[in-house]
Formats: sequence, C-alpha cells, structure tokens
Amino acid sequence: MIGAELLSPESQWLGWALYLPILLWAAWRAPWLELFSDMRRQHLLFGTVLALFFLWLVRRDFDSGLSLHFIGMTAVTLLLDWPLAILSGLAAQLGLIAIGRQDVAALGMNGVLLVLIPVMVTEVCSTLVERAQPRNLFVYIFCSGFFPAALSALFCVLAGLGVLWIDGLFPMPPWIEEFAGYLWLVMFPEAFINGTAISALVVFYPDWLETFNRSRYLQAPWKGDEPPR
Repeated sequence: MIGAELLSPESQWLGWALYLPILLWAAWRAPWLELFSDMRRQHLLFGTVLALFFLWLVRRDFDSGLSLHFIGMTAVTLLLDWPLAILSGLAAQLGLIAIGRQDVAALGMNGVLLVLIPVMVTEVCSTLVERAQPRNLFVYIFCSGFFPAALSALFCVLAGLGVLWIDGLFPMPPWIEEFAGYLWLVMFPEAFINGTAISALVVFYPDWLETFNRSRYLQAPWKGDEPPR
C-alpha cells in the first residue's frame, strides 16, 4: 500500500481513472438479485469483507509512507467471482479509510494495485483452467489459487515500484538491483496463504466457491471405456 504523499497528483488521478470505471462495471455485473435472495451469499460477502479488512490491518507500516501486507484477493476472487471480489476490496479499503489507515487520495491507485491487478490475474488463470476442463482437483488448487496469488504479488510489487519510480517522490534504495532475490519472500507467503484457504474451502465447503466446478472435480473415478457420470 502506498501513501498519498508518495504519489504525484497525476498518479492519483490516473489511479481513479482506472479504478472507478472498473468499480462501476463490477457493480453493473454483480448478481444483486441472487445476493439479496440468498442469505448464505450475503454472509459470505460480509464475512469476506471483514476477513479482508483484518488481513490488510496485519501489516508493516514504514516511515517512508509504504506499507507491506498480504493481499488475499486471489482467494476472494475464487470465492465470490470477480464483480463481488472487486466490490469487497473497495469495502475493505473504505474500512481502512474510516479508521485512518489509508489515505482517501491514494484509494484509486491502491485499488488498482491491491484489487484490480490480483483480480485480473486470478480471473485470467481461472478462465484458462476452465477452458482446459481438468478433472484433477490439484490443478484447480495450484493453477487457480497458488500460482495466481504468486503472480499477483509479483505484479503488484513491480507495478508499485514502477509508479514510485516514475513519480520520483520516493528515494529508491541503493540495493534495488538485488531486489529480485527478495521477491520470492513476498510471492511464496502470498501464494501459500491463498492456496491454503482455497484448499480448505475445497475440502470442507466446495459449494461456497463460485468458480469451482464440483460436478467435474469431485466426481467418482471411472475406469475403462465407461464414461464419467
């Protein structure tokens, strides 16, 4: 997460220009009728927002204006699907603003980094997995949960560094050339947390996952020429 003091006015406006249209699109595509008629989905939505809010509170704030924390949006996207995932990320951001842990001026750019990029990466990977239609449960866990979370962390860090470098308000450390070795320390924990959450949901509550094809992944094994049921 980036503080507003590290972002130029142009970057702040650019963040809003990218974030706001996607928010409106997500609100348009969200399944409001199903959400209002299904108490279970409402509980999942509110519980996810609360979990995301607390996850983003567990962070390391630096005096420079940067904050380091887990993202968790990969699991949220697989749980709620992308429209509600984006709106959940916005709700969690508003909660942080309400308690003074995020700047309103930086909400747009942080929304792009923490919400849009992870949701987009997860949605692309999940779509590719569904096109392949695998029957192995571990393909879903690793290719839709573990791997996209690692990629999301990588892209978020690189995009954030790119914004800071272009704005020039944050003094880049002299060891930036060695930063590639530290990326693994960011990617693996993010992948582990999201992959573990998805594994637990697949085992105990597969019906909660909007992107999980239960009839294909959890069908009984078959042998020979007998078609799968």
